[in-house]
Amino acid sequence: MCPHPTCPVPGVPGVSVPCVPTPSIPHVLVPGSLSLRVPIPNLPGHPGVPASGVPIPSQHPSFQSSRVPSAPDPGVPGVPTSPNVPVFSLPGVPVPSVTAVLISCYPRSRCPDPGVPAILVHPCSHPTGTPHLSHPNSFSLQVVGQSPQNPPPKSAPRRMAMWLGALLDTLPTPALTIDRTVARRNAERMRERCQTLGVRLRPHVKTHKTLEGGLLATGGTRRGIVVSTLAEARFFADGGFDDILLAYPLPTTRLEECAGLAQRLDAFHVLLDHPEALASLQRRPLAHGKRWLVWLKLDCGNGRAGMRPTDPAALELARAIANDAPEEVTLVGVYAHCGNTYGCSGADAIQGIARTTTNAVLRFVAALREAGVPCPHASIGSTPSCSHPIPEMSQLTELHPGNYIFYDLQQTQLGSCQPQDVAIRVLTRVIGHYSHRGQLLVDCGWAALSLHGAGAGQGPQGCAVIDGHPELRLVGLTQEHGLLEHTDGQMDFGRFPVGSVLALIPYHACATAAMHPVYYVHEEGKVVALWHPVRGW
Repeated sequence: MCPHPTCPVPGVPGVSVPCVPTPSIPHVLVPGSLSLRVPIPNLPGHPGVPASGVPIPSQHPSFQSSRVPSAPDPGVPGVPTSPNVPVFSLPGVPVPSVTAVLISCYPRSRCPDPGVPAILVHPCSHPTGTPHLSHPNSFSLQVVGQSPQNPPPKSAPRRMAMWLGALLDTLPTPALTIDRTVARRNAERMRERCQTLGVRLRPHVKTHKTLEGGLLATGGTRRGIVVSTLAEARFFADGGFDDILLAYPLPTTRLEECAGLAQRLDAFHVLLDHPEALASLQRRPLAHGKRWLVWLKLDCGNGRAGMRPTDPAALELARAIANDAPEEVTLVGVYAHCGNTYGCSGADAIQGIARTTTNAVLRFVAALREAGVPCPHASIGSTPSCSHPIPEMSQLTELHPGNYIFYDLQQTQLGSCQPQDVAIRVLTRVIGHYSHRGQLLVDCGWAALSLHGAGAGQGPQGCAVIDGHPELRLVGLTQEHGLLEHTDGQMDFGRFPVGSVLALIPYHACATAAMHPVYYVHEEGKVVALWHPVRGW
């Protein structure tokens, strides 16, 4: 953080953002990014450092000041709001395409790219791998644009930035909110569990699908994550993440996309469970001496993807991955998902399945080693099993939970967490009173919540509970509407006037988060950041 008392730069936790206060230069703002004080004469303009695909000229006056009418100020304390806020632009680069300023004075290997809320920052890397350069006592600046894989609407940064600093009950509803303090605590606890076990945490990012969530989950390292889609893999690679495992059966029809990521990243891992997938990799070798990094997927009772560890064909496939083309393919490890823990109730049942899965994986690895097949890594995961780890997990090398950063109603019902550990809510407004039915109408339908949880005869009330109001229950969901009733049928409409805001705790955070283009991240009742998830496959 900036040491200057009058220059409060809103940095990301754990990231030091230098700032040079200059009385003659006002704070400058790129819409939706950090508010920074930068001495223009010290702009480094290092040769060869790309900005939005446009080389920065070697002369210092490579940046010029422009203005964007009505650019929203982020509401940083001590920074006045102005209808016309200076922004940086490059000659030939239109101002609307400038969406963030990346501050970097670090080598590529430890670049702590601030991860500006609502801004997708491209990787901190020079095309040749050269470490970032920095000018003494100043910034190394890089202007970056929207990612082609996940571009928000052109008006999104300006429209969304106005909510920074807003009170939660002023947000447009339905709105997905994340308590940053709770999410950070959840991330820290999972890292501590893994440290205690002596295993590596490789967090799954499919729940939040955001760079900011990835930073929290990895403790800022940006290394060692699990993704479910190639869109996620590209998004996180663009955000400076590496050591990415695509935990999905190898999509052979999209092998060129996988190859591109494998060539681009230090480590891009794929997962397979069928000989034909291995043959596809062997027919498509990587260039420049790189090898495919492969995990064998095991099914230890979950009943989805993977080979049964007791199936002799699993041992043969592992042997083939390791030995058939060692210059082109490497067996990294075996991977199992404890998805069957989601059928449990209570920690004892969860730990029973975790123990069965762990032991099955360890027996398989032992059989491989007895057969002379090296298998460096063994990984299992699910949020329930990793929230109640068992001692046997210390014999594994990695765990890969994902939902834990948010948790949800389902996890509290399973016994994975306590209600105070749930970081996610969906805010909704009362939009109608229907006294003849004893019902409140709210503006949250299944399109903002999902219908997950409605099965097994639960109906809409299984999809969410109303935070702080156990006397209310959700009894109806259509696309954009929800209906609430009092459990005893006697609704006190005076307590819930039209326009009042209620918070829903969703049954499944992954499904609900997938319904929203932005997450309003808050602390102490105010929005402090906007997270934009990646979408698509």
